[in-house]
Amino acid sequence: MLRCIAIDDEPLALQLLVDDISKVPYLKLVASCEDAFAATKALQENEVDLIFIDIQMPGLTGLQFLGSLTQKPMAIIITAYKQYALEGYSLDVVDYLLKPVSIERFIKACNKALELYTLKHKNPFSVNVSDYMFVNVGYSMRKVMFNDIIYVEGLRDYIKINLKSTPKSVVVRMGIKALAEQLPAAAFLQINKSYIVAVDSITSIRKTSVFIDELELFIGNSYKESVRNFIKGRIK
Repeated sequence: MLRCIAIDDEPLALQLLVDDISKVPYLKLVASCEDAFAATKALQENEVDLIFIDIQMPGLTGLQFLGSLTQKPMAIIITAYKQYALEGYSLDVVDYLLKPVSIERFIKACNKALELYTLKHKNPFSVNVSDYMFVNVGYSMRKVMFNDIIYVEGLRDYIKINLKSTPKSVVVRMGIKALAEQLPAAAFLQINKSYIVAVDSITSIRKTSVFIDELELFIGNSYKESVRNFIKGRIK
């Protein structure tokens, strides 16, 4: 569980941030603050692993606040100003998000923070974050294990995740490109602009098709080279 604080001087933006945090199961919000001075007090009173912070705030900017900390929790900047990205990354922030932030992009940043936290603490009893992802389904976040995925089908602004554990597909409002960024590259192979298949689910490959048992999925012209390289790397 990552203990976090949210900092934004705009009440509506702060409420949206708090709402997003509540959707991520491994985040625990310990304080929400409208300026850096309230955040300083929150840090003194709580153990904090992660800060979500805006840049343009009265009195002390988000960047000035982060730069003033001697013991720095991890930080994710959420701002409407892209011109401060370089300065933000120079402060070793986990991620730099531009408003408005989609829930998929928010979760991706949170996953990075959890992975860094796990690596830093090296807890042998912790769950390996690389084994799963969370996706937004309806009004909740659903945990999907990577080794449960058979293949993913892109449908315009949606994707269908087909799983071994259930005959019912998981339908998620996100693009297939955004999903591909969350999947471990070694375990999945994109074969055309609409399909990503789990390597372990592939039963055979022909010149123009990939088979998952009786299901035939065609290889797109621009993906043939990557499929050939995949095969070459696994020929015994």
